[in-house]
Amino acid sequence: MSNFIHSTAEVMSKKIGENTYIWQFVVILKDAIIGNNCNINCHVFIENDVTIGHNVTIKSGVQIWDGISIEDDVFIGPNVTFTNDFLPRSKKYPEKFLKTIIKKGSSIGANSTLIGGITIGEYSMIGAGSVVTKDVPNNTLFFGNPANFKGYICNCGSKLKDKNECLKCHRKFKKTDKGIIEIK
Repeated sequence: MSNFIHSTAEVMSKKIGENTYIWQFVVILKDAIIGNNCNINCHVFIENDVTIGHNVTIKSGVQIWDGISIEDDVFIGPNVTFTNDFLPRSKKYPEKFLKTIIKKGSSIGANSTLIGGITIGEYSMIGAGSVVTKDVPNNTLFFGNPANFKGYICNCGSKLKDKNECLKCHRKFKKTDKGIIEIK
């Protein structure tokens, strides 16, 4: 299979994986890396020092700045805002931009803001409109302003009533210092 790049998109990177769709008015700078089977919706801007894994969906109106890393199977909702500089000033750049990592399987709800320098754990879910100011553990649900822990989430996306087993897909979990992890 090949990629689809809409005629109005400006894609400077040659590092775009197979079967990736890039829609209207997207701008991707030359050093960005994007994996296979991604869907980059209209009006998305992706800077140079950005890595995006496989099977990632980025909805409309998102800007992904230098220092952002998005792993496989991540969903980024419409108008999610990333930051990468704690003390921004016009024409004054930091020596190094803050690094933000969105781990495998996570979902970031529409209109959420993520402060630079944090990690969103595997299979976590950030509720729409949240302001995330700190790391989020694996398989957790966070929302609010500021976003706070609201429960545990299964890899399938269901909220866990009992943190040890998902009633929908029957995965089993155990608690660790990084949140909960699936028992395989």
